[in-house]
Amino acid sequence: MKSSGHARGGPDRWLISYADFMTLLFAFFTTLYAISTVDQQKLAPLASSLQAAFDGVPAGKPTIVPPATLVPPATVAAPAPNIDAVRRQLEAALADAIAAGRLEIVQDARGLVLSLPDDAMFETGRADVTVPARDVIGRIAATLGPLPHGVRIEGHTDDVPIRTVRYASNWELSTARASAVVAFLIEQTGIAPGRLSAAGYGEFHPRVANDTTANRRHNRRVDIVVLMSGEAALQTPAQVRGADGSASRDGSISGPRSARAAEVQGAESGRTE
Repeated sequence: MKSSGHARGGPDRWLISYADFMTLLFAFFTTLYAISTVDQQKLAPLASSLQAAFDGVPAGKPTIVPPATLVPPATVAAPAPNIDAVRRQLEAALADAIAAGRLEIVQDARGLVLSLPDDAMFETGRADVTVPARDVIGRIAATLGPLPHGVRIEGHTDDVPIRTVRYASNWELSTARASAVVAFLIEQTGIAPGRLSAAGYGEFHPRVANDTTANRRHNRRVDIVVLMSGEAALQTPAQVRGADGSASRDGSISGPRSARAAEVQGAESGRTE
């Protein structure tokens, strides 16, 4: 009689164990494959970072070479005429006005000073530029127009006080006259406004002492100053005078220096309006 354990086993019992073993092997190798698969999405940033660190350029991006820049040829500006050349031009163009005493050209540390007496420029106590003065100023502007220099208009009076309806002091009168010349230069001659400036000095920067009628007449003037440099624009008439109070010059003055003493008190002496 056979035992009951042998009867329950059967000849194909080993297949069950074999199948279980194969299942375990499949699961084992599947797991090994899963953990050995490289995640390309995670690997790509890492590879790019490493390449950028070693090469110094972003990985995957071509190096862009900027196009060649064409440098335009340098433009060499023509040198500005020196002060002597400018003076010669003005003296040639305005010889008749200089001879008639309507213009005087003086040279000082600032540059050229074109001095126009007030009796040739304005009526007494007024700031309206007269017709003869417009002609002289227009011819001055024709010479200065092509030049690069700055131009400052300075108004000056004598020391006789003024109090009129329009002007309460010599400060106001001198400033108004300088501004009137600037306005004429801009509106009628076309000189660039950026080159122009105006200043009124009243009686406080005389060329000579205000002790005679002739001297007071000489001090009443409008000066057109052709500035030879940027530093010159910062100087006032007082900064270019000698110890005796007279303007420092190069020794040459274009124009007759009026030495006559007018018998009639300067028209400004009793000016009222």
